[in-house]
Amino acid sequence: MVPTPPARPRRRPLGALTAGAALLLSLAGPLAAAPPAAAAPPGVKDVTATLFEWSFASVAKACTDTLGPKGYGYVEVSPAEEHIQGPQWWTSYQPVSYRIAGRLGDRAAFQNMVTTCHAAGVKVIADAVINHMTAGAGTGTGGTTYTKYTYPGLYQDQDFHGCRQPISNYGDRSNVQNCELVQLADLDTGSAYVQQTIANYLDDLASLGVDGYRIDAAKHIAASDLAAIKARTTKKDAYWAQEVIYGAGEPIQPSEYTGTGDVDEFRVGTDLKRIFAGGKLADLNGWGASWGYLPSNQARSFVDNWDTERNGSTLNATYGNTYTLANVFLLAQTYGSPNVYSGYSFAAIDDGPPNGGTVNACYQDGWNCTHAWRQVANMVGFRAAVAGTAVTNWWSDGANAIAFGRGAKGYVALNHESGALTQTFQTSLPAGSYCDVEHGDPAPGGCTGPSYTVGADGRFTATVGAGDAVALYVGAPGAASTVATGASFAVTATTSYGQNIYVVGDNAALGGWDPAKALPLSSAGYPVWRLDVALPAGTAVQYKYLRKDASGAVTWESGANRTATVPASGTVALNDTWRP
Repeated sequence: MVPTPPARPRRRPLGALTAGAALLLSLAGPLAAAPPAAAAPPGVKDVTATLFEWSFASVAKACTDTLGPKGYGYVEVSPAEEHIQGPQWWTSYQPVSYRIAGRLGDRAAFQNMVTTCHAAGVKVIADAVINHMTAGAGTGTGGTTYTKYTYPGLYQDQDFHGCRQPISNYGDRSNVQNCELVQLADLDTGSAYVQQTIANYLDDLASLGVDGYRIDAAKHIAASDLAAIKARTTKKDAYWAQEVIYGAGEPIQPSEYTGTGDVDEFRVGTDLKRIFAGGKLADLNGWGASWGYLPSNQARSFVDNWDTERNGSTLNATYGNTYTLANVFLLAQTYGSPNVYSGYSFAAIDDGPPNGGTVNACYQDGWNCTHAWRQVANMVGFRAAVAGTAVTNWWSDGANAIAFGRGAKGYVALNHESGALTQTFQTSLPAGSYCDVEHGDPAPGGCTGPSYTVGADGRFTATVGAGDAVALYVGAPGAASTVATGASFAVTATTSYGQNIYVVGDNAALGGWDPAKALPLSSAGYPVWRLDVALPAGTAVQYKYLRKDASGAVTWESGANRTATVPASGTVALNDTWRP
């Protein structure tokens, strides 16, 4: 499939972007086969969480609290290098020296972060800025005094390329790789001295336990230079992920870099925006390397990163459930090694991290914590459970509701329609009860959320809310059902003291629409209220939720009657949200 190329945007002024995002590049057809990567991809635990501009102390805590328990394989941290001063995020991408002395923490904090993350079972990828230095003069965050082409004890004028002009022509390889990206002093990476100096920096990070590197602005470094730098490093098994933005018809292509390591596949993010924000999810059938991407085992896939969330080429957290569903889809699919981006909200594209990078708590001070969202984080466990299986049992409504399995190990349904979807899905899962990890967490003895029963025929029925998903996998069992057949009600509803939530419907077992006979739901999992009701197989019901206060006053939820049908075996799991 050849997607429609987006328009090429104007460049932002100096400082408004990282080196690797100087250009939003278009999309085109399949690439030629590339040689295998020299560094092995992350392995079974192949999901990375990028904690953009998080302090090293905050990353350490996230590894212990979330990343390790949820099964993330890697955490990518922002540059550790001493950099120019300033509150903007992009100051991290103008190095002054290779000392660990930036705003995110010193050497001791970095070392402690690596040690803590390793103890939690999470490996560390360091974002390494090695294409360039700065665009001016001053004193760095660690006290180093510098000018654009002079960095005491590190680089002098002769260590930079002779083209002292901004890049002006992406159709000219030499211009792109030897001139200055938004006026940043461009290192002569063909120089043996420069190569060894960079290799020494990477080795220093490795001495602190770093497991891999994200090479910023790799497109602006000749692939042969990067291979030579890697050859000079001592940690030969380090994981490399390189930022090479694809451009249709350009001489520099991502496939050139796969001999050194994996490459960030930007076309994934732009395609997912095109489909989720304006296309049809049904068109994602067969999605993957056949769309013209790099081979799956040589690519890091992602929905967005800090550049693309600012330049508008991909979805971002402001897209609400569209963004969430895109991340769920990415993690449920087979392509690439997924990278979950976790940044912060900003009023202007230059805004630096809240509190200088200190995360006091998720969802406060602007920190999005996408990596910790249940809908996203639990898909990391899903991905590990279904590793090595193919996409099976594809289903769609022809528009924006899709579902698919991963062999006989997992199944996911996504509903991007404007209304709820009730559907019986055919899976290859073994018969049994499964935790819906989109709405609950696997736990000893069952599930903290709703469960679905898959019959001997591999089928289960679910009502998937608008903008919502359901995900089941072997290894995440559901709670034992308290009824042979019936309905399992679950509704997310906030209440005030003294108020409770009830369900009532057209069936006598549901009170026959009499509020006085409405059935109370349990608030044990507040704000999710739950109740299992025994109903004969095949029973079709209409129902609504209502709220009663301490005085007995009744408030009905708004909207049309809800509907459900009890399956031939097991229960229909209903996951609803109170309609005010």
